[in-house]
Amino acid sequence: MNIRLRHDALVRSLRRNGTTTIENLASEVGASRRTVLRDISALRDEGFVIHSDVGRGGGVHLDPQSMQTTARLSVPEVFALLISVAAMRAAGSLPFSDLADAGLAKIEKALPSDKVKDLRAFLDCLHIGQLSPLQDVSNVGKIDSGLLPAFETSFLQKQCLRFDYSDARGRKTQREVEPQAMLILPPLWYLVAWDPTRQGIRHFRMDRISKPEPIEGSNFRRRHVPFEDDVCPFSELTH
Repeated sequence: MNIRLRHDALVRSLRRNGTTTIENLASEVGASRRTVLRDISALRDEGFVIHSDVGRGGGVHLDPQSMQTTARLSVPEVFALLISVAAMRAAGSLPFSDLADAGLAKIEKALPSDKVKDLRAFLDCLHIGQLSPLQDVSNVGKIDSGLLPAFETSFLQKQCLRFDYSDARGRKTQREVEPQAMLILPPLWYLVAWDPTRQGIRHFRMDRISKPEPIEGSNFRRRHVPFEDDVCPFSELTH
């Protein structure tokens, strides 16, 4: 059981059982007494109020009014929320933008400093524009849910990305590229990357990417993508 699942199990047990012992908790989650003590300390740091009763018959219990005050979201999860809000705003379909911004600000404020740093680095790679009215969007497919975690690793650790790609004509190839940016032109989403094989910047529709896999041990340099000149001419979107 990983740490997050174990923490969730401990909170559920404390809510369900009231006062209990460390030994009982350890047995329930399949961990050592020392591990559970460390977990309880971590849960307190996250905002849960957990009381300890000393002496014979003592134990630990969770304040019934206690709530978690620290967001336990990963960088990709928070980034998914941010880019969803940004995409809706760009499309003019975000009627409660002030409330959305306030909620996202609270989430970011609750994140540990290292996660905030990663999140901001991730956001620097995001660009949003308007799609050309000449672009055909009749065949937009579903985006692989594994893309965002793979992008996090590739962008933050500057690892090359390997994936299977189906182009506009349905031809399938395996590509190895250097991710440079993510481009949203609602309703189309693109990975903008340097393709060493073709020696140039290419745009890959995310709904045509499958089996994304960061390449361990690889490394690349960040390149300038001239979004200020033209975000993405529609004629360049067929790679």
